[in-house]
Parts: sequence; C-alpha cells; structure tokens
Amino acid sequence: MPWTFTDDVDVFLDAAGASLAARPAENTLVLTVTETLRLHGPHAYGDAAPLLGWWRGTDGEVAGTLVRTPPYPALLGSVAPEAVGPLTAALPLTRINADRATAERIAAGWPGHRIDQEQRLYRLATPVPPSPAPAGRPRAAAPADRELLVRWVRAFAEGTGQPGTHAERLVDERIASGGLALWEDDGVPVSMAGVSPRIAGMVRVASVYTPPERRGRGYAAAVTAEISRAAREAGAQEVLLFTDLANPTSNGVYRRIGYRPVSDRLLLSMAER
Repeated sequence: MPWTFTDDVDVFLDAAGASLAARPAENTLVLTVTETLRLHGPHAYGDAAPLLGWWRGTDGEVAGTLVRTPPYPALLGSVAPEAVGPLTAALPLTRINADRATAERIAAGWPGHRIDQEQRLYRLATPVPPSPAPAGRPRAAAPADRELLVRWVRAFAEGTGQPGTHAERLVDERIASGGLALWEDDGVPVSMAGVSPRIAGMVRVASVYTPPERRGRGYAAAVTAEISRAAREAGAQEVLLFTDLANPTSNGVYRRIGYRPVSDRLLLSMAER
C-alpha cells in the first residue's frame, strides 16, 4: 500500500488520529507535535510547511505515521515493518527520529550513517519521592517568573541541541495551563520541570532544567517527581519522559523516582556525499 501525504494537520488527524490515540506512549511525539500544529498553524515550528503522512495496511487500518516540521528531522510514530520500504521509496529522507527498530531498518540503506542521539522513553509506574529530599519546596510557576523561565528554556534547548526559538510561547502556554513547576530553596527558584498538555490520556515531562551552579543537590529529581505526581493526580493515565542515553545520571535519577523504560529512539543522519 502507498503512503499518503498532506500539509494539512486536520486531514492527517482525520485519517490517523484514532490510530495515534490508541497507542499514546509509542506515538507521544507525533501527538504533541500535531497538537501544536493544530493550535498554532502550519508554521508553528518554522517558515517551511509541514509534511504529514500515513500508511494503511491491507486491512485498511493506519499502521504508520510521519511528521516533518523543518528544521527538525522527520519524526516517525509507530510504523509497521512492511511500511518502511514504501516510505523510503516515496519520500527522500536524510534525517529521522524513530524507534530503534524502524530507524535501523531505514539506516540499512544509508551506508555510513551517523547516530546523532539515542533516547530512552520512560513511563511513570509507582511514584517514589526522592530520598533524601533536597532542601526547599515546589510551587507552580507564575507570570512573574516568565523572564527567568524563558532564559532557562533557552538554556535547556541549547544544552540539548534544539532550537530555542519558541521559548516565550512554551512558557506562556505552560504557565497558563499549570504545566510548569519550580523548586525553590530558601525562596529562590533553583530548578524547573514542565509537562505537555494531556492528549489521549498522555502527558510528557520535558524541559527539566537546573542551572549549572545548582546541580548535584537533588533539585531536578524533586521538581520532576512533583510535576509527575501532579499530572497523575490530575488524571493523566500515561506520564512519560525521554532521556539521553548518553547521560547515565539522568537515567538513574528517573528510575529512582518511579520511571520504567518503555522503548528507545534514535536520531539518525545520512552520511554526506
């Protein structure tokens, strides 16, 4: 079966939305990116129009999805193995973000490809408060924190190799929705964590950041545990987060506060010719 492509997020969601929602953990990134496009229009991530695609198996059910929002690499949701060949035949791909098995199938046709990053998706199981708890307490971010939070979101983006061009929008939206938490020590903000809007019962913790001079004191674990607990109590059925597998410290922290591995994703680039 061929892939179908569009630049209209509503057309894409009409076709693939139910399939995405049925597997929210595996499709967490596609769900959040398409929700941003739906709310903010086709240029939410940049000047170029997005490309969205889906593939149907012989039973007529959607079994593969893709979203490309330049300058970001093509982002693949759940993709059946038999959909990979038709995808690479239909669409020139040079950079992808996909689950490990799908990425490796695509990379088999990319001699000399480069692994830019390996990520691990975690799911909150039974929350475990940090022990020992750090000094201080959590609180919700407020409009008065906006300037600080924009700086921190940009610093987080720079540290993780992402564009930080939409920091103001992200901060404003998450303050308004209660999706940003701070940890304060002696009344001074020392760490933050954010959570995405709930979609299909799923939220994802993101933008966990502590300034370098404040690290190593347990603040990030504490604020992540707090926003994770709040999301669960607010009704999220799936509380997820990604880590960089090259950072054993963060992987260990999240395991200690109750997160368990789900799957891995690879960011791959085709070798330059």
